[in-house]
Amino acid sequence: MKTILIIGVGAGDPDYITVQAIKALNRVDVFFLMDKGPAKAKLRALREEICRRHIQGRTWRTAETPSPPRDTAAADYRAAVDVLNRDKQAVFDRMIESELKDGETAGILVWGDPTLYDSTIRNIEAIAAAGRHAIAYEVVPGITAVQALAARHRIPLTRIAEPVLLTTGRRLAEGFPDDSDSVVVMLDGEDTYRRFAGQDMEIWWGAYLGTPDEILVSGPLAEVSEEIHRRRSAARRANGWIMDTYLMRKRT
Repeated sequence: MKTILIIGVGAGDPDYITVQAIKALNRVDVFFLMDKGPAKAKLRALREEICRRHIQGRTWRTAETPSPPRDTAAADYRAAVDVLNRDKQAVFDRMIESELKDGETAGILVWGDPTLYDSTIRNIEAIAAAGRHAIAYEVVPGITAVQALAARHRIPLTRIAEPVLLTTGRRLAEGFPDDSDSVVVMLDGEDTYRRFAGQDMEIWWGAYLGTPDEILVSGPLAEVSEEIHRRRSAARRANGWIMDTYLMRKRT
């Protein structure tokens, strides 16, 4: 039997990691890494720092392979993600075959929490269901960007007795939901919040949460939307990538 631990390692700060995750790290023999190129070198460095800081008294190794590319201009987003996940499953399958010995444990470090807008669980589940390998897998939760965003802005996500909706920029572009005054938006590559700048709303925005590059902006949406757009664009140019999220709320 081979074991795979899917470990949520938090939103960016090496201290955003739970005691359960630390215990999981200390069970791992080999970490599976998908290299996303020079632009994401800081993310690799953070993973390495997490391991150095929290693994005690045991040796471990890494198995690294290039991450399959995704067609970011595909007309059918869901189909493009399905293709990407099939490619990732093939990569994980090869690593399980060649890099993980019987009786050993592999670790896959997932930013934030593996259950929120991440396909690692689906991919490992599909491999297990295929039956080519005798594997068991576990999921360890982590601190999400949503939690880090609220903590860094020192706000609750919800008003008393009201819900909050977690959604994507792609879905928000279809319109602000009628049944919620508060939305948390992730995976927004198009600055969708700018479409609502004429409405009476507030926004709490954060990028690179928990890292030295962290940026925080908040205030009335009409007043800060262009500042967010400007700082987001500059950060993306400087770093080659951006990870950001925001809470947007109707004012009462």
